[in-house]
Amino acid sequence: MAYGMMRGVTRRLMLLDTASLYFRAYFGVPESVKAPDGTPVNAVRGLLEFIDRLVKDHRPTDLVACMDADWRPQWRVDLIPSYKAHRVAEERAAGPDEEEVPDTLSPQVPVIEAVLDALGIARVGVAGYEADDVIGTFTALAKDPVDIVTGDRDLYQLVDDGRGVRVLYPLKGVGTLQLTDEAWLREKYGVVGRGYADLALLRGDPSDGLPGVPGIGEKTAAKLLDQFGDLAGIMAAVDDPAAKLTPSQRKRLDEARPYVAVAPKVVLVAADVPLPDVDTALPREPRDPAALEALATRWGLGGSLQRLLTTLQA
Repeated sequence: MAYGMMRGVTRRLMLLDTASLYFRAYFGVPESVKAPDGTPVNAVRGLLEFIDRLVKDHRPTDLVACMDADWRPQWRVDLIPSYKAHRVAEERAAGPDEEEVPDTLSPQVPVIEAVLDALGIARVGVAGYEADDVIGTFTALAKDPVDIVTGDRDLYQLVDDGRGVRVLYPLKGVGTLQLTDEAWLREKYGVVGRGYADLALLRGDPSDGLPGVPGIGEKTAAKLLDQFGDLAGIMAAVDDPAAKLTPSQRKRLDEARPYVAVAPKVVLVAADVPLPDVDTALPREPRDPAALEALATRWGLGGSLQRLLTTLQA
C-alpha cells in the first residue's frame, strides 16, 4: 500500500494540487525570471518558493505533489460531454486531449517534474485520473491530519474536521492562505464536506463545464440542501407533492433528472485510485544531488532552490 510511510502519532500529510499551484506561480511571478539561455522559468522558481513557504509555515512530515495524469478523464466526459470542453486545445484519438496552456508554461512542466524527482519529493499521477482524484484517495487512506493545498474549490468536499482534513486555499501567493474548515464552509456556503459537492452540482460550474440545474443558483441550492439534507433528499422531494418546493423548482429539478443522475460521479473526487507505492516522507536531503545540481545550473534556479533545500534540512 502506498501509505505505509505515514504511520506515526504526530504526522501531518500535505497534498499539493501541483498544476493549480504552478499555474498560480506562472501568473504570479514575472516572465522576466529566466534561465541562463533566456527560457522563462517563472513557474519553476515560483513553485519552489511556494513549497518552501508551505513547509516553513505548516511543517508537514509528509508531502505529495499530486499530478494530473489525465486532466479530462474520458469516463467523466462520457457522463457529461461538456466537462472541461472549453479548455481543450487539441483533441486526440489516443490518450488524453491536450489542455490549453500558455506557450511559455508548457516547457516548464517537465523541468518542475525533474526537480521534484531529484529533490525526492513524492510525485504521484495515475493514468485515467485527475490530481483531485489522487488527492481524494490519499485523503481517504490517511490516518493522520491532512492539509490540501489547492486553488480549486472542488476539493472543499474533502474538508472533515473529525479527521483533521482542511483545505489551504491561496489568496495571494501562498503567503496568505484561507484555512478552510467546516466552520468556514458553513458560514460561507451553508454546507460542509460532501454537501459542497451537492451544492456545486446543483448550481453548476462554468470553469469545469458543468451546466448545473437551470434556475438553481448557489443560494437556492444551499437552502434546498438545508431543507432536504442532501441531493437524494431534494430529488425525493420532487416526487413528494407535500414537499415544500415552489412549482418552478419542482419543474426544473424534474427536467434535470438525466443530469442529476450522472453528475455526482463527475463532481465527486475518486477515493479508490490505484496509488503506486511511494515514500511520502518529506526529504531532508536530495534524492539525486548530482541531477539537482545539473538542473539548478541549466535552468538558473538559484536562490529559489537553495532556500527550499535549507528549509528541508532544517
